[in-house]
Amino acid sequence: MSLGQGEGYTYDGADLEKPNQLLRVDALRKAFAGLVVTDDASLAVEEGTITGLIGPNGAGKSTLFNLISGFYKPDAGTVTLGGTDITGWSPYKIARKGLVRTFQTPRKLEGMTVRENMLVGAQTQAGESILPIWLSPSRVLKDERNNLDRAEEMLELFALDHLADEPATDLSGGQFKLLELARAMMADPDIMLLDEPVSGVNPTLAGTLAEHIATLNEDQGMTLLIIEHDIDFIMSLADPIIVLDQGKVLTEGSPDAVRNDDRVIEAYLGGDGT
Repeated sequence: MSLGQGEGYTYDGADLEKPNQLLRVDALRKAFAGLVVTDDASLAVEEGTITGLIGPNGAGKSTLFNLISGFYKPDAGTVTLGGTDITGWSPYKIARKGLVRTFQTPRKLEGMTVRENMLVGAQTQAGESILPIWLSPSRVLKDERNNLDRAEEMLELFALDHLADEPATDLSGGQFKLLELARAMMADPDIMLLDEPVSGVNPTLAGTLAEHIATLNEDQGMTLLIIEHDIDFIMSLADPIIVLDQGKVLTEGSPDAVRNDDRVIEAYLGGDGT
């Protein structure tokens, strides 16, 4: 990886006071068996941005995502979404509040078609409970129709509509990354956290994913926070870029400022960074 040389951006915590911030993380800390993985990490994501989160292997990026999205409980610190403290909430409750995330390795739901995989992501499904089926059948039918329409809309948006009736397990790795992104949109979120969306994806599909992410941001106003090891990919797509190292935020700034920060170069190429 080539980041270039030069004088970097100084992180002093002021970025937590961004206007129109949608997501705020204050002093999050998490340790496993005495090993501190996230060390008082603080950051803020402004509404309407594509924010990149980079850092060397072992920097704590995925752990931070798991803390924000409720898959891990923090030992200390807070997570605030749209002004509401969601620290320690369960993942499904956080998703209903408007934050959804994807995973580095997409979860394939066996025995389901592409369309059926999409419907799993819908938040409004009265038919999941027995009582509404008997007491409000019209509502159940309305939810099912709306969810099917939304699924078709998203499949078309992500150019997967021709595969709607195919087993999801038959998709290529890149196609399944697209499906996971489309499925996350079924929840109609305010912010999406993407964990290495182009990991293991060929350059052509990586370009397609970049186009879809940009479209979600520009045309639908989607706010995104993205972990990515592909520096060229994330630098061309995101602004600002947040750099995590040894569990805490090292610096934040524009792609050019981060690329030319000597501390970022050292984190990636020196010490324990890989």
